[in-house]
Amino acid sequence: MRRIYEPTGNIVTGLLFCLVLSFAASTIVQAADKKVTLLFTNDVESAYDPIPAFWLDDLERIGGIAEMTTLINQIRATNPRTFLFDSGDIFTGALAKETQGALAFDLMAIMGYDALGIGNHEFEYGVEVFGWQKNRAPFPVLSANMFYKGTNHPFAQTHTIIERAGVRIGVVGIMGRDAVSAIIPAFIAPLDVTDEAVAVQKSVDAIHDEVDVVVLLAHQGKTAPMQTDAETDPRTQRDIDADVRLAGAVRGVDVMFAGHADAGTPKPVIHPDTGTIIMQTYGQATHLGFLELTLDAAGAIKRHDGKLIPVDAVKYAPDPLVRARIASARAKFPELFEVIGRSAAYMNRKYMEESALGNLFADIFREKAGTDIAFIHPGSLRKDLPAGDIRRVDILDVYPFIDHVLTMQLNGRQIKDLIEQSLTFERGLLEISGFELAYDRSKPEGQRVLSMSRNGEPIKPEDVFTAGAPTIIANGADLFTTFTEVEKTGNAGLISEILLGYFASHDRVEAPALGRQKDMTAK
Repeated sequence: MRRIYEPTGNIVTGLLFCLVLSFAASTIVQAADKKVTLLFTNDVESAYDPIPAFWLDDLERIGGIAEMTTLINQIRATNPRTFLFDSGDIFTGALAKETQGALAFDLMAIMGYDALGIGNHEFEYGVEVFGWQKNRAPFPVLSANMFYKGTNHPFAQTHTIIERAGVRIGVVGIMGRDAVSAIIPAFIAPLDVTDEAVAVQKSVDAIHDEVDVVVLLAHQGKTAPMQTDAETDPRTQRDIDADVRLAGAVRGVDVMFAGHADAGTPKPVIHPDTGTIIMQTYGQATHLGFLELTLDAAGAIKRHDGKLIPVDAVKYAPDPLVRARIASARAKFPELFEVIGRSAAYMNRKYMEESALGNLFADIFREKAGTDIAFIHPGSLRKDLPAGDIRRVDILDVYPFIDHVLTMQLNGRQIKDLIEQSLTFERGLLEISGFELAYDRSKPEGQRVLSMSRNGEPIKPEDVFTAGAPTIIANGADLFTTFTEVEKTGNAGLISEILLGYFASHDRVEAPALGRQKDMTAK
């Protein structure tokens, strides 16, 4: 018979002592854990102010850099191990242009960024301007795969190590070669942009053993759909395939914060082979990326919690320092805020379909150039046009690029090729003026045009028309390479001046009717 022991007082005391020791050891292990908060943004693109959240039911206004700063500071107050990163595209818009990008760096300094990965919009004013202005940043400006042409001399710092409250974060930056195609070729010509995976691996290998966490700031993949409500329009949702491929091609990257596609990740995506945590926001400062890591005593990631936090402009009061810096910059350029005309209606931009704003600008280009037809690509329309009074800044923020309308001759076959490329929707739907078309999205790529006509007459392959288009696509950017087949015959002028002159010469600008591009896809 097995003997059953009744615990004596000494045994009970011993058991209690063991339990206390066990609990204490558990507490020590837990105390050794470190929580690290990584905050991130991408594709902010000088989105200074909140905008109407017309696509959301639970928010009245969303975004704003000053409002986001308040949210950031609230989170920082909860954890001394908080880091803030950006994955590129900090420039664009009228104020950024007037300050040659200096304002963006000043605002990021106030907000307390720890590192920036370079994006394609940083080259809106050319390599020389950005190369000079990045000296203004009190934080590392990173790109591991940019070199002065024909050399191994880096254009920017390749990687960095940031230490805070006992945690060391290694940070690497890269810009994808696809993003280069969204830059006016002359503005990036002095640089070579090399293989992303090779460059990342070299930097990771250099710092991996000296840090607790490796973060990659990657600006690559498909170009973002510039549409205000893209967050809730499934047609505009970009994939993150390029980020997943890169995460699988390199070893030692714990976290990738991506940009360029504005492909918001409400929850982190985990690479199945490498375990890399991948996230990005929808851009334009509407959401703050949040990733909390729990590191064990050995520095390994044992848990993570990631999300995108909407910047509720009603809930978060604007940070006074950021607001004052923006106000100071605006005060230096009062001419930007002069009313030059009026709009009869609010005109928002669309990426995958015809829009009143796209039609209007294409019409303006055609009128100014005196051509038969005209084009504009949706990626160049960066903001919606408000109703009522139109200020210079409103026009310059909608189309912020230093660009011209070039003229040329295109035949019917070339026009069809351009439209077929447009209908892949890889870079959005080309907005057009001077002709009409019908298409079917269900057909294979290259066979989606059903008909094209001008003034009621079918456009034949051999027909020739004069055409106008912005320099960037006229030179083949955004994958519209058919434009490179033809000689450019003239320059109708600087786009900003064309648009400003049009609004100034009209008492009230009406929104053009829709219906130039008919989607005949079976519903």
